[in-house]
Amino acid sequence: MKRLFIETKILADDAGTVEGVAWPFGTPDRVGDVIEKGAFASANLPLPMLFGHDPNDPVGAWTEATEAADGLRLKGRLLVDDVARAREVHALVKAGAVRGLSIGFVTRKAAPRKGGRTISALDLIECSLVTVPMHPGARVTSAKSAVEALSIAEAIHRAARAFTEKN
Repeated sequence: MKRLFIETKILADDAGTVEGVAWPFGTPDRVGDVIEKGAFASANLPLPMLFGHDPNDPVGAWTEATEAADGLRLKGRLLVDDVARAREVHALVKAGAVRGLSIGFVTRKAAPRKGGRTISALDLIECSLVTVPMHPGARVTSAKSAVEALSIAEAIHRAARAFTEKN
């Protein structure tokens, strides 16, 4: 029997860097609202990074915002060196227990649509790390997490099993 050994390493960004899609374009959230590309044009940075929309629980700051083709993308940093709560949240994100992003905003311009609203202008107030986001597609995409490394390792192991079954 042939064996294939693959070494994997779990990388963690100890600096607390977090990236994600805060709002995917083209699909409604859980209450039926759709936010159009261009609605985030007035976003002011840095933007507060809260935990669970609690204004008394800031854990970092979002320093980059881009309206990409797929949605509003944010990049920021948990203040792991300075705030104890940020270290706790960082551990939850790295473990995969907190994977969602959820935005807090004030609607400036919206039109009703079947099942919700189409929002074309808003003031972005904050973006929170959450367990269950209002938009199912709003999520952390990179935090150099153990979950990310484990899913890569799982894919490698599946490929190795398929390889050994064929030989």
